[in-house]
Amino acid sequence: MRENLPSLVEAVVDALEGHLRQRLEEQRPKPLGLATGRTMVPIYGELVARLQRWPADQLEHLRRSWCSFNLDEYVGLEVADRRSFAAYMTRHLGKPLQLSPQQLHLPDGEAINPEHQAGSYAAQLQSFGGVGVQLLGLGSNGHVGFNEPPCGPEASCRVVSLSQSTRQQNAASFGGDPSQVPSQALTLGLKEILAADEIHLIVTGSAKAEILKKLLNSPCTEKLPASWLRNHARVSLWLDQLAVAGEKVPEANLSSKLI
Repeated sequence: MRENLPSLVEAVVDALEGHLRQRLEEQRPKPLGLATGRTMVPIYGELVARLQRWPADQLEHLRRSWCSFNLDEYVGLEVADRRSFAAYMTRHLGKPLQLSPQQLHLPDGEAINPEHQAGSYAAQLQSFGGVGVQLLGLGSNGHVGFNEPPCGPEASCRVVSLSQSTRQQNAASFGGDPSQVPSQALTLGLKEILAADEIHLIVTGSAKAEILKKLLNSPCTEKLPASWLRNHARVSLWLDQLAVAGEKVPEANLSSKLI
C-alpha cells in the first residue's frame, strides 16, 4: 500500500519502466495490455514523462517496437469522438510518444458486426502471443475490463451490455448524464485477461473502498468478476490509503505479490 496517489503512481511506473527496458532486449516481446479510465491518467502521464527522458536511441527503439492491446471500447462511438477509448489512448500515449494508431490496438467500436469484431480482436491478440503485462482498474461493481457481473473465467472477448452502475461511473465523460453513455461495449474476457503473463490491478480513491473490501474478502465468484484474479500466479495489487480505508490487507489474500 502507498500513502497517497503520487507515491503509488511512482511505484507503478517504476515497475512499468523496468518492464519496458526489459522489452528492448527481447526479439519479439508480447504486447502490453492497457486500460483506460481516470485511474490510468496519472500513470500514463508519469510514464510518458519518464520515457521522454530516455536516451534518444532507446526511446526510438521503444517506439518502433511498441505494441499494445486495450481491454475494451464502446460500441457505436466513432474513433474520432473524444469520449472513445481510441481517442483517450491517442491523447495519453499515442500523441505524446509519437506512436501510430496501428501500434495501439483497440476493438473497433464502429464495426458493422460487433460480434464478429469481438472474435477477430481475440484472434489478433492471440496471433501476437497474448498479453505480457496487463494493467487493470477495478469497477465499482467488481468488473475488470467491461466484464460485468455475473461473469466467469471462461468468458472470452464479446459484446456486453453495460450495467447502470457502470454507466453512472463513466458518466463524467458524457456531461454527467448516464443515459448518454453507450449501452454496449466490446471487451476482452476474463479468459484473455487471465492468460496474461503478469497482471497489475490498480485500485485508488475512497470511491473504491467498498468494492475493494468485498474483493479482499470474497471467494472466486461470478458475482465479483475481479475475484477470479486470485487464481493467477502473478498478480500485483496496487492500493493507496484512501482505497484501503482501514481495511487490513492480508498477505497473499488476492495475489502472490501485494504492493
